[in-house]
Amino acid sequence: MIQDISSKILLKLKGHIKANWSLPFLFVFVVPLAGVAVFLSAGLFYLSVTLVIYAFYALVAGVALQFLSFLKPIKHVNRGLTNEPS
Repeated sequence: MIQDISSKILLKLKGHIKANWSLPFLFVFVVPLAGVAVFLSAGLFYLSVTLVIYAFYALVAGVALQFLSFLKPIKHVNRGLTNEPS
């Protein structure tokens, strides 16, 4: 039962990543921000600034890929429709 649920979740996640190319980059942006909060509270300012820079580049790449995935044609399998003009 648990394997069935996890396989369904992985299938949906795989389809979502295929549709939205930016998802991994946005995760790479969000996860280091949690680390930045920890490093700042520990007083490691230089390390947190470096981590923020890498997180920002991941955000820029994610936004660019989100824009590109928005521009690609969407194909609806059931109806055969696309967002391209006729």
